[in-house]
Amino acid sequence: MEQRDLLLVPFPFSNQKGRKVRPVVIISNDEFNRHSEDVLVVGITSNLSKGKYASNLTNKDLEEGNLPAECDVKCENILKIDKDMIIKKIGKIKKEKLETIKKIILEIIK
Repeated sequence: MEQRDLLLVPFPFSNQKGRKVRPVVIISNDEFNRHSEDVLVVGITSNLSKGKYASNLTNKDLEEGNLPAECDVKCENILKIDKDMIIKKIGKIKKEKLETIKKIILEIIK
């Protein structure tokens, strides 16, 4: 698993009372990913919100794979997930899109 990989995982609801299979992007760096049983990811949704901490994601933002619809990366939805929970890799985002996501996350935590 590498930074920028687009994956399908069972993502928990914010109230922790269930899960739904969702696409996510790995944001943890490759060094962390090699030495950890987990990866850090951000959730992706097809419910376009135009929220302050969302970043639009289209097929133009992908280096590999194909999205069935335009999506938003919900940069505030950060999760550490065990690699064993990953269902499959479905693509990879471009470096420029990861930089946008990182800037939004830094805005949240500064």
